[in-house]
Amino acid sequence: MEHIFILFFATYSAAFMGVVPPGLINMTAAKTSAKKGKANAVLFAFGASSVVVLQAYLGVMISRYLYNNPIVIDILLKVALIVFAVFAVYFFIIARRKKEKKINVVEVSRKNSFFKGMFLATLNVLPIPYFSGLNAAWNVSGWIKFELLDTLTFILAAGLGTFSTLYIYIIYFSRLESKTDRFSKYSDYILSVLMLILVIITLIRIFYG
Repeated sequence: MEHIFILFFATYSAAFMGVVPPGLINMTAAKTSAKKGKANAVLFAFGASSVVVLQAYLGVMISRYLYNNPIVIDILLKVALIVFAVFAVYFFIIARRKKEKKINVVEVSRKNSFFKGMFLATLNVLPIPYFSGLNAAWNVSGWIKFELLDTLTFILAAGLGTFSTLYIYIIYFSRLESKTDRFSKYSDYILSVLMLILVIITLIRIFYG
């Protein structure tokens, strides 16, 4: 059972950090809290997080499909390596941009908050390869197996990690709003370094595993 706690913490942390940079979903959640109230914003966050759970499950299924085909470990490692490398470069480029990033915020009505959260999260397909790469890395590290308990732990941690970040935006955005540019830049650098560390770990597994 020890690996379940490691799996939950690792996935929760990765999902949490993945939503830290200001973007459409978290900024919409924050603005919804400011204009429509905390309860309305929390419903929006629940809707978005529920979609992330499904996206994490799709990521598991993609990794499982690769696992059940020839050249299993090699494919899984290369998929993880490519995903982490792309995200490392992506977050570094975003962090290096001096230009202020304008984020379009969607107006959310109280009646449809939950479904608006689901809709906006569905438009963002990046979590699928992200969670697929994470699942592949966790699998070759022995932190996850394609069993029901492991899969449930993975997708639950992904959903809770996402919701936690959105909730922080909902509660503390008024304090962070004046520091959004600096906050975004540093968080992108942190994510880039995190992805780079995962790239290094995956390379070690490929050549010395």
